[in-house]
Amino acid sequence: MELRPLWTIARRELREALHNKWLWFFAVGLAGLGLALSQAGLAAAGYAGLGGFGRTAASLVNALLLFVPLIGLIVGAGAVAGDRERGALLYLLAQPVSRAEVFFGKALGAALAVIAALGLGFGFAGLGLAFSGDTNATAYLSMGGSVLLLALACLGLGFVISTITRKASTASGAALITWLILVFFGDLGIVGATLSLRPTPAALLGMLLANPLQAFKLSAIYNLRSALDILGPVGQYAVYRFDAALPLILLGLLLAWIVMTFGIAFVLFNRKGDL
Repeated sequence: MELRPLWTIARRELREALHNKWLWFFAVGLAGLGLALSQAGLAAAGYAGLGGFGRTAASLVNALLLFVPLIGLIVGAGAVAGDRERGALLYLLAQPVSRAEVFFGKALGAALAVIAALGLGFGFAGLGLAFSGDTNATAYLSMGGSVLLLALACLGLGFVISTITRKASTASGAALITWLILVFFGDLGIVGATLSLRPTPAALLGMLLANPLQAFKLSAIYNLRSALDILGPVGQYAVYRFDAALPLILLGLLLAWIVMTFGIAFVLFNRKGDL
């Protein structure tokens, strides 16, 4: 695999992804919501400025759980399926480049586009928090690293969807369904399993960590509070079982999701037979 054709394909994919209006819609929405949460936190405290870090950042975590997976899934879903539908993928594979160069070039370009969108949304939210009198830059940057890993994990899921579909509209619809399952039905499923199966804290923690969004949520809460007692017995068990290694384990799980999803997508892309 040569770097020059890979980077050429990555730049092309970056340009294509940056023209996606939904990417910027979600990024601007995240930025606006972050600033609004800062203002709301301050208004609730009875001051005329922006709210405190802890209160606003905790609310921002829930906003990130909605916007970040959407950004990754939408960009990833259109990466391969869009080119396949237009016939551009067939033309690209007919060039003197390997399938690995095409795939990883597209993955790199899409990842750079996602990073740019997150930089806008998360950056403006950070500016709002910077005006707070209780800013914790270390905790915010740590949360930013978790946000990036979550976005790349969802981008990998989007690539899996994109490699098995032939139309961009189908891929986008599947990405939205996946988002609904991860964000809403995932939580509802955990609640249902808790009520019906009454699992132990260890089993419930395992079910939570099977969802990359929950792994991010636990990591963000731990960075903000350095404890998970607000999650009840499950959080207390996680701290007791893993102690100081818990943040590294959560980040490792997100990294594992990235490797697994892109690995599956690459295998499917190799077997698709577009040529």
